[in-house]
Amino acid sequence: MTATLEQALSLQERDDAMTKIMIASQPMTDGQMENLVDKFRAAVRRHRAEFSLDAVQQVLGIENLGMECLAPFRARVEAISNLIVRRVTVNRTCTPQEAIDATGRTQYTDRTIVDAMPRGEGEETEVIFFNLGRYVSDDNLDKEYELCGLIPADPYSLAAVNEADPTFADDHPNATHWKDSSGKWCYAAFDRFDDDERGVFVSRSGDGWHDAWWFAGLRK
Repeated sequence: MTATLEQALSLQERDDAMTKIMIASQPMTDGQMENLVDKFRAAVRRHRAEFSLDAVQQVLGIENLGMECLAPFRARVEAISNLIVRRVTVNRTCTPQEAIDATGRTQYTDRTIVDAMPRGEGEETEVIFFNLGRYVSDDNLDKEYELCGLIPADPYSLAAVNEADPTFADDHPNATHWKDSSGKWCYAAFDRFDDDERGVFVSRSGDGWHDAWWFAGLRK
């Protein structure tokens, strides 16, 4: 996005960006949660004859069954809001390389940049992802973060999201960026290739970002 286009950014686009963050700051109410549970309970009751007692008992013993049931609901909400929020626990005591290794992905990294990655703060972190739907340079991406009331997520937090959910980048290639001690843009990015390889990239930036990327931010 050129400087001319940035100047032409409409007020409506700016309002939309702020609306995204307002949505994220207002979690679902207790009433909405009870409504969701009631709908699920009614559906199970309606179809209970289709499930055998023994099989159901085994399924109820599955670890993280609740998270599996939550996944399709989360996918529908994210598709409507075009905003993704992930809350993760971040291990900031490990080395930068260990944070990348923990994701279990094929690595395409510059070790000197990995070693200098910002560590960030806080054990529990809320990471907010937004998608612009258009090309953006690193300089202008920083302005988009500002418009959204966010700062770029530190790579430790981003790595923690992709470690907790290795499938996230399959449909949501995601990234963050920062400047090194020389003022050069660097980035960490997570993606999946056509051959089903999941990769992580840490390097210096230069070409900007195409419209498919989701950018990770933290509240100011």
